[in-house]
Amino acid sequence: MSTRIEKDFLGEREIPDNVYYGVQTLRGIENFKITGLSLSFEPFLIQGFGCVKKAAAMANRDLGILDPKIADAVIAACDRLIAGEFLDQFPSDLIQGGAGTSTNMNANEVLANIALEFLGHNKGEYQFVNPNDHVNCSQSTNDAYPTAFRVALIKRLSSYSHALSALRDAFAEKGEEFASVLKMGRTHLQDAVPISMGDEFHGFATNLGEELLRIEDAKKLLAEVNMGATAVGTSVNAPAGYPQLVVRHLSEITGLDLKLSEDLVEATSDTGAYVQLSGMLKRTAVKLSKICNDLRLLASGPRTGFNEINLPQLQPGSSIMPGKVNPVIPEVVNQTTFYVIGADLTVTLAASAGQLQLNVMEPVIGFSLFTSIKMMENAVVALREKCVVGITANAERTRDMVLGSLGIVTQLSPILGYKTCAGIAREGYLEGKSIYQIVVEERKLITQEKWDEVYSTSNLLHPAFIQ
Repeated sequence: MSTRIEKDFLGEREIPDNVYYGVQTLRGIENFKITGLSLSFEPFLIQGFGCVKKAAAMANRDLGILDPKIADAVIAACDRLIAGEFLDQFPSDLIQGGAGTSTNMNANEVLANIALEFLGHNKGEYQFVNPNDHVNCSQSTNDAYPTAFRVALIKRLSSYSHALSALRDAFAEKGEEFASVLKMGRTHLQDAVPISMGDEFHGFATNLGEELLRIEDAKKLLAEVNMGATAVGTSVNAPAGYPQLVVRHLSEITGLDLKLSEDLVEATSDTGAYVQLSGMLKRTAVKLSKICNDLRLLASGPRTGFNEINLPQLQPGSSIMPGKVNPVIPEVVNQTTFYVIGADLTVTLAASAGQLQLNVMEPVIGFSLFTSIKMMENAVVALREKCVVGITANAERTRDMVLGSLGIVTQLSPILGYKTCAGIAREGYLEGKSIYQIVVEERKLITQEKWDEVYSTSNLLHPAFIQ
């Protein structure tokens, strides 16, 4: 394999000539072997860097800081990153020391070498296009990294939002399908009052719909960027007007409504948007876990559990118990949400560990957020496709359970009073009698006609006040 020699102020290193990254990326590869997941695990991040570096090259060209020939070569290289090429040239680990410097230099070196080939030069001939002086012109890792990070997060959230929206719609469709299915509502895992299974599933849809609004809130916070802040927010080594111009170019390139922070010093060290995003993901994870717990409980049995709904049967559930089928999709979604809830603590600790003008822990924040969003997206897709759309209701069983429940005595409280109804329920519990048997057949407290009025399916599904 042919090689080339590259050097930085620490010395010379031999680089395989078929790779586009350079010496600083190589040092990062050697130093950071933490997650086993490279930057290419999140293609949106690589595209984000392509967008940031393109915007910077355009702004520097417009301001006369960068030779148009070099700028155009860098822009052409960025376009290839944005198109999804060269993902395999980003082997740096997602978690790294240096506040993302290895990631930024990985992008700078790859883009420089692509630009060199564009201009007819060989990789490593940095006297023509230099990773630091040209690709990183008017930038620092401290503004390029978080800006690319935010662009990537917004795009990743858009993909996740689409998947979550589809799951919400699937629950809403089941709500319509089960609108006439009568079942017993429960509180404290005890019989409460009747409810429509459709209302129950529609509630799941509404619950997730609220989270879609929170995603949009998080995206708005992420849209405030510190591009042009350079090292600590003072815009050192950047020409006048550059911050405003580079953000305008970046907005046009990405199609996002990005805003330049009004206080670049504050924005360079602040990670509040990540904390809020992580909290939003945790909130959704908690809700999704609760929904999956409900689905597992409602499908429990089938003979000795609730058995109110049937989940799609996907695989044998036991190596020893023949015929057993487990609710594997809700189970795996539960486990996914546990990870996301835990990752939120990582983001919290990393955000609180910022010191003075920079938070050097952004790489682990990025790892936590990217993995959480991707896992949540995969989980909601699996829940919709392999579970929710195939759920069926056991309507006859749920109706029988309602009419056999002691909880339906509640509907008689406006007629007989709480004390009398409590006594009826107690008698039914101790003697194994139904409410109908006690109220109509034995005590004759109401007529058959009144019973039929109170306990008609329509009134149980949509209760009216009856005295």
